[in-house]
Amino acid sequence: MCPHPSRRTRGAGRGYACYQESVHTFSLQIECFLPVESLYPRPGWVELDPEVLWSQFIGVIKEAVHAAGLHMRQIAGLGISTQRGTFITWHKRTGKPFHNFISWQDLRSAELVNSWNNSLLLKVIHVIFTVLHFLTGNDRYLAPSFLTFSTHQASMKLSWVFKNIHEAEEAAKKNNCCFGTVDTWLLYRLTKGSVYATDYSNASATGIFEPFTKCWNPTLCNLLSIPVSIYPPVRDTSFNFGSTDSEIFGVPIPIMALVADQQSAMFGECCFHPGDVKLTMGTGGFWNVNTGEHLFASRGSLYPLIGWKIGEEVVYLTEGSISDVGTAIKWALDIGNFKCTIFLVGTLLREFGLNKLLYDIIVKKVHIPLRTIRADGGVSNNSFVMQMTSDLINKKIEKPANVEMSSLGAAFLAGLASGFWTNKKQLKKLRRIEAVFEPQKDSEEYRPAMDAWLQAMKHSPHW
Repeated sequence: MCPHPSRRTRGAGRGYACYQESVHTFSLQIECFLPVESLYPRPGWVELDPEVLWSQFIGVIKEAVHAAGLHMRQIAGLGISTQRGTFITWHKRTGKPFHNFISWQDLRSAELVNSWNNSLLLKVIHVIFTVLHFLTGNDRYLAPSFLTFSTHQASMKLSWVFKNIHEAEEAAKKNNCCFGTVDTWLLYRLTKGSVYATDYSNASATGIFEPFTKCWNPTLCNLLSIPVSIYPPVRDTSFNFGSTDSEIFGVPIPIMALVADQQSAMFGECCFHPGDVKLTMGTGGFWNVNTGEHLFASRGSLYPLIGWKIGEEVVYLTEGSISDVGTAIKWALDIGNFKCTIFLVGTLLREFGLNKLLYDIIVKKVHIPLRTIRADGGVSNNSFVMQMTSDLINKKIEKPANVEMSSLGAAFLAGLASGFWTNKKQLKKLRRIEAVFEPQKDSEEYRPAMDAWLQAMKHSPHW
């Protein structure tokens, strides 16, 4: 949230709000936080209660504004940063959800994913697009030539919904079903159903949106039996989406940005130039490289995304990810016995190993000179982890004073749309670096540990 430019209050600074894995709102001095409890109705299923999420989202916004000594009428704009792969479907006319939010961590589509990834049809698709890429040289055909499905993406779980939830299937046949990631649903609720939309960053991370053509992928939808009619319109990331209903906060507040969490963190880190790198070490681990105007597709562990769209500017990212970095480390630290200490060491070796492998892939595959590497996420507060990462990749890593970069990115984007800031140069001046980690050991010193980890990885499929 950005205080109105004409009503700035001393000490209030620039506030900002977001929803991530928990609900957060901040001013420069204020953080309001409520964890959102995950539900586990069946083994492998991970859900969020939409009404609990909604009430906590509204509650922390009100609390943060109050704690900052502001009034709602002083807020010029709201920016929302959200998890990308968590989604819900609901009835267009009544607004009633057909199910809880299905989390990005949910594994209910695992059988579907395995079936598709091993199918003859997918192999035929690979061959067709490999030939098209060879004949045309167009990178648009490269990504489908090695398409594989993942349980983290919304695509297969959405296919599961229409195979298993009759009410959603029937509503879709009558053009009465809406699909939304968390951003879309919050926007819908904040505007009492009058605005239904998402932005390019969130859409591109669903696995159903075609980043080259910038539209929902009808071919993929047909393959997965997902009705194309369910998808929201896609808008710019920094954009006036409309205002909150005045009953919610007492006054209407313009909603000036929707942005996916990793792309938002990239923007909050001011990684505005091709070759800028963001390393997020939170619940998951993410390497994001700004590839500028070039949408980069690569075989292997990298995934092309739209970073953000602001007017005519479209910035693309390449992403590599590791699941559950922070979750595993926090679990071991919380329990704190000898066995978990051994587990923690093993976890650190695994995450460092995967981080190093991802970095090496990026260096090899992304044909852009890498510039500054900037870290964020809760694990980046651990100096040992950051120093070892710097040593392994032999690069300097900057850590900001505030590691909640997803929230700051949403604020920056909302502030640009509302006129609170007029250009990115002003945003760069707001950056605060808390620590810089430079290589202190030769990466070869870690070679024995890395070799042992690689050997363990080779043998682990047989465990």
